Amino acid sequence: MAKIKPSKGSPYARILGVGGYRPVRVVPNEVILETIDSSDEWIRSRSGIETRHWANDEETVAAMSVEASGKAIADAGITAAQIGAVIVSTVSHFKQTPAVATEIADKLGTDKAAAFDISAGCAGFGYGLTLAKGMIVEGSAEYVLVIGVERLSDLTDLEDRATAFLFGDGAGAVVVGPATEPAIGPTVWGSEGDKSETIKQTVPWTDYRDGEVAKFPAITQEGQAVFRWAVFEMAKVAKEALDAAGITAEELDVFIPHQANERIIDSMVKTLKLPESVTVARDVRTTGNTSAASIPLAMERLLATGEAKSGDTALVIGFGAGLVYAATVVTLP
Repeated sequence: MAKIKPSKGSPYARILGVGGYRPVRVVPNEVILETIDSSDEWIRSRSGIETRHWANDEETVAAMSVEASGKAIADAGITAAQIGAVIVSTVSHFKQTPAVATEIADKLGTDKAAAFDISAGCAGFGYGLTLAKGMIVEGSAEYVLVIGVERLSDLTDLEDRATAFLFGDGAGAVVVGPATEPAIGPTVWGSEGDKSETIKQTVPWTDYRDGEVAKFPAITQEGQAVFRWAVFEMAKVAKEALDAAGITAEELDVFIPHQANERIIDSMVKTLKLPESVTVARDVRTTGNTSAASIPLAMERLLATGEAKSGDTALVIGFGAGLVYAATVVTLP
């Protein structure tokens, strides 16, 4: 009986470069207030959001991804031709097939890289990062591009007081490559499908196609239920990720949670008992909730502003529709 040769991958993987793209148009809360009965003070107190970015017609999911990816590839010090796989997490690419990842891989100039999309909502970046790490350790790719990208303005009901102010557009990307020591910890991830109704698309595409509803599908959520789940359950997941990596809260340099809501972020910081020395990402204030893009965008901004630095130890956690979640500890590029 023939034996299969073992894979020749790297013993470890790490994030080598990061890039981001935010659409040109900045949308303040005043614009949101044109269609909902609320106030700037209420939006800020409930979410921490002051502004968000909305894409124009040219800023497609693919176009934003290419911009963010080009920056990440340059930051990693490699060429696009060295990318062996492209993983794109998005829920706002409206073509069922082909995967937008294939278009992005081609436009970047990769050498026929494997390319596919995943749908894991706000946890999508963590899912993609975990897959990339596995590819590198297994040996099926030397460098993997992981992209989180959304045009959630296309899925926002501007008359829904509970969600109209939440969502923004943008793309974040990282290059994952080989490492000589651990730099991406074990992933603590999972799903709670019994809570899937708490964040969902209002109706299936087919209902709109068949004329059963007149309004284009949008994202809706049960705000209080989501808040309670995120605050209490995701803090436990974050702690599990720290334990899995052998890191204590006191040893952490940076905390990059999904940028869903600043109240959730504050509550998680308190529950985890993070010391004041830990830098906490608060990109939600000016970027809003960009789902799969929020963690890499927040990471890119922290590094660009100097609030975080190369080599820092960061806890990242994404959570959202599904309900799904993924948390891990990484060394920043």
